[in-house]
Amino acid sequence: MAKKRPQTKAKRPQLTDADIPVVGAREPCPCGSGRRYKACHGRAAAHAATELVQRPFEGLPGEGDWVALRELVPAATVELTLRDGLPEGVPSVTLATVLPMAWPALRRDDGSVLLGLQNDTPSGDISRDLADTLQRALEADPGTPVQARRAPADGPRMQDLLDPEGTFAPVVHSGFEFWVPDPENAAPEVAASLERANAAAIPTVKLAGVDCAYWCETPEKNHLRWVMPYPEEQLLDALARLHAAGRAGLGEGTRLVGSFRAHGLTVPVWDLPSAVTADDVEKPAAEFAERLAAALASDAPLTADERRARGGLTNRQVTLS
Repeated sequence: MAKKRPQTKAKRPQLTDADIPVVGAREPCPCGSGRRYKACHGRAAAHAATELVQRPFEGLPGEGDWVALRELVPAATVELTLRDGLPEGVPSVTLATVLPMAWPALRRDDGSVLLGLQNDTPSGDISRDLADTLQRALEADPGTPVQARRAPADGPRMQDLLDPEGTFAPVVHSGFEFWVPDPENAAPEVAASLERANAAAIPTVKLAGVDCAYWCETPEKNHLRWVMPYPEEQLLDALARLHAAGRAGLGEGTRLVGSFRAHGLTVPVWDLPSAVTADDVEKPAAEFAERLAAALASDAPLTADERRARGGLTNRQVTLS
């Protein structure tokens, strides 16, 4: 009688958490465990998603502009400086507000890298997700988009990859032609995405005289959105002092209407008449910055009028992230 051969089980490939795609909670986990995703790797994904980093861009050069490009500006790019320099074959790394087809990143045919900022991120730390995408883009084949995945929990953050002494100088564009070197000969799906994006873009201009302030044009009125680095409570007190004194505007017909909360920073918003351009608001914004600095320096208790003004500003605050 022939001897039975010992049966050996085929070894499953070893997958890291980052290699396991996100699926429906009740679907089988892609790791092959036989359990549902929510009871296996989905548990870790759900836990990671709840660990929200309140200020993901803190410590990066231009934190306020990172917030603006993530939440407020349709089309902009920034050349990034890596801490360890550019790898061989990568002539440049550029942060972009959004990329065609909502790609997280793209390695262009010439080897340069475009990194998208306005994508959904699978964890609560945008900085870590961006860093993981950037690292994979630097190693991708030229002409290849980089797909989304969950970043390893112990992976680097953008603060680890970027030169802390580097500049962060956004260039705001009127459209998304920066996506491709030759828009007229772009692939059909990219051309369609470009057309849709250009149609939806709101005209936006970055002010030159103050930091992190962006004028934008809408059909009925214009706005100024100004990302400010000060602690929220201190800033609201200062804005309330100015509002109660009738000094919170940016000129005739303008009005401070409220603020956004975005990634740990506060973004006051002004309504502007439709005739007021970005150039028109440069000088009033610089003058307001001086008034705000004086109000921020005050530690006197708020008056009754100032408390009412502060309550109004707080009630008109909207959280973006």
